[in-house]
Amino acid sequence: MRVLVVEDDPGVREALLLGLGLEGHEVRATEHPQEALDLLPWAEVVVLDILLPEGDGFGLLKEIRSRSSVPVLMLTALDAVEWRVKGLKEGADDYLVKPYSLAELLARLEALHRRAGRREEVLAYADLRLYPKRMEAYRGERRLALSPKAFLLLKAFLEAPGEVLSKEALMLKVWGEEVEPATLEVHLSQLRKALGEPNPIQTVRGYGYRLQDPTG
Repeated sequence: MRVLVVEDDPGVREALLLGLGLEGHEVRATEHPQEALDLLPWAEVVVLDILLPEGDGFGLLKEIRSRSSVPVLMLTALDAVEWRVKGLKEGADDYLVKPYSLAELLARLEALHRRAGRREEVLAYADLRLYPKRMEAYRGERRLALSPKAFLLLKAFLEAPGEVLSKEALMLKVWGEEVEPATLEVHLSQLRKALGEPNPIQTVRGYGYRLQDPTG
């Protein structure tokens, strides 16, 4: 899992970085809400403290929910029932009180991750991720600004990474019929520009195009 930890206590941050990392998960940690929002596209699950030096976790939770359906587990020393109810009502998926067991935290995060995977399809390859239902695509942490046709082209490539797709196959997937080759080229050019360098879309002369990990 890619776990984003938003926590003001440096000791807790370091413990989670170490503990989750040893279990094979990718972890990034911050105490700053804006940095957390910048990292949000990268995250598959969020661990969020309520008490933060810049505002509070509830305000950040509201902002997260306006942007994403990523699972959020609130991890806090505030153990009163009203705090738990408030967190769950405002969009948290789970709530764990400090002090906590790392084993229990891991189990809860894995359960959230499984449930999220069932309810939301994601196409991923190398540093690319595409969410068909949300009509969102990312390269690393950067959200891609794509036209509807460029989005569908990227979806076609992500459904068959490494395979050579002919121009005709791409036309049928995106337009449902064959179109002028120049039309396809225009939208491919827009997609390549949005993806940036190194570009993962390769031209296979005489055959078509292929999505290939440029770092591999």
